[in-house]
Amino acid sequence: MTLGKWAACGMTGVVIAGSLAGYGVYQDVFALDTAEIDTDGWGDRPAQVDGVHNILLLGTDERAGDDAGYNELNGIRPDVLVVVSIDVDAGGVTMVNLPRDTMVEIPPCAGGDEGEGWNGGVDQLNHAMTYGGMDCQGNTVETVTGIHLDHMVLVDFAGFENIVDSIGGIEMCVPEPIDDPKAHLVLDAGLQRLDGEQALGLARSRDSAENGSDLGRIENQQRMIGAILREVTEGEILSSPSTLYGFLDSITDSLTTDSEFGTDKMTELAVAMREVDLGRMNMVTAPVTDYPADANKVALEETAAQELFTAVASGEMTEGSGDDEAEEEDSGGVAPSEVSLRVLNNTGIDGLGNQVQGLLEAEGFVVTESTNPELRAPDATTVYHGPDRAEHAEVLASALSVAEVVEEPSLGDDLELVMGGADWDGLAGGGQSGSEGGSADDIETTSAAEDEVSCS
Repeated sequence: MTLGKWAACGMTGVVIAGSLAGYGVYQDVFALDTAEIDTDGWGDRPAQVDGVHNILLLGTDERAGDDAGYNELNGIRPDVLVVVSIDVDAGGVTMVNLPRDTMVEIPPCAGGDEGEGWNGGVDQLNHAMTYGGMDCQGNTVETVTGIHLDHMVLVDFAGFENIVDSIGGIEMCVPEPIDDPKAHLVLDAGLQRLDGEQALGLARSRDSAENGSDLGRIENQQRMIGAILREVTEGEILSSPSTLYGFLDSITDSLTTDSEFGTDKMTELAVAMREVDLGRMNMVTAPVTDYPADANKVALEETAAQELFTAVASGEMTEGSGDDEAEEEDSGGVAPSEVSLRVLNNTGIDGLGNQVQGLLEAEGFVVTESTNPELRAPDATTVYHGPDRAEHAEVLASALSVAEVVEEPSLGDDLELVMGGADWDGLAGGGQSGSEGGSADDIETTSAAEDEVSCS
C-alpha cells in the first residue's frame, strides 16, 4: 500500500495528515487548533449511516491590513463550504459545494465568544458563522441538508496559499487571459503552473469565473482541489521526507478542527479508505436558483437539492461507479467521456442550457461551453459533427430523447448540440432539467482525476 493511495482519501490534506500521523517521526508536526462543538444542542439530528463519514470543510478569507476592520465589523464568514462525504464501504468520496450566498433557514444559535447569537430565521448560509462560530455553522448545514456531520474542519485561505507553495505549485489550464485587479490576479491564457499567490487569486476571482458569479468561482475552486490532489498523489511529495514535512506543516498551521477530530480519528479514517483512487473522488455543487427577493442571492432548488443531499447521506453517489467505468472501457466503441461538445440553447428558456450541461456531464460527456446559437439555430434539436466525428455524434444523439444528426464540414473535434425550441425533450430515460422525480445521477459532478478544462 503506497502513501499515495492513503493520500487520495482526503481533501487538500486533511486526511492525508491523519494517515501519516501514525508514523512517529511526524507526530511533532500535528498541533491542531480545536473548537468546541456542542452537537447535543443541535436538537434532533439526522441518522448516521454505517460506513459513511461526513466532514464539513469551511474555507475562510481572514482579512488583514487595510481590510482588517471588516472582520471586526462583520465577523469571519466562510467563503467556501463543502460537505466531504467519505464512503468507506463503496471506496469513494463526494464533495458537495454549498454556495455561500444561499438563503436558508438558520436555526436558533446561542451567543457567546463566537457571536451574538441568533433567534432563528432566513439569512445567508455563511452568516451562521458570525452568529455562533463553527457550532452554529455546522448546525445550520446539517439542518439544511439533512446530512449527519461527523466532524468539522476550518481552513484559512492563507493556509491554502502555503499548501500550494509547499507542493511546488499546481498545473492549471487558463482558457482565457485574466486581469482581475480585485483578486490581484494577472494570468496569460494557456497551460501553466500557478504558485500559491496565483492559485489563491484564482480561487477568489469572480471576474475570471463564468458570468462573474460565485457559482463560476466554485468551479474554479473545484478544479484547484483536483489539481492539488493530483499533485500530491502523482508527484514526488510523498517520497521525500523534507518535502512531505513541509507539506504537512503547511496543512496543520492553517487548520482548526472540532475537538473530537484528532489525528487518531484521521488515521482511522485514512486506513479505512486506503484503496480509494482519484477516479472515485467527485465534486458537485448543490443545485440553486435565483432568490426572488434579492438578485444577488440564490436559493436551493428544493427537489434537486434534496435528492442530492439524500443520495450523499446514504452513499448512493459513489455506489457502482467503478463497475460502470469498467463496463464502459470493455464495451468498445466511443465512450461518452470521449465526446466533447458545445451546448447551444435555442429553446428560449433562460438557464436551460446550463442545466442540460450538468445532465450531460453527469452522463460522462465533456461539455466545453453552454451558450446561445449564432451560426446554426434550427427549431429541431440537432447534433452537428465534423467529418471524423459521426460515431461520436451518434453516441450523443442516443443519450437524447429526440435529435437529428447532421454533418457540418467546418467543425473540428467538438460537436454542437443545438437544443431545438420545437422538440427539445431532455435526455433519454427521463433525464430532464427542471423535472421532478429525477435521480442523483442527473447532478453535474467533476472528478478529481483530471481537469475537464482543456488548453489543447
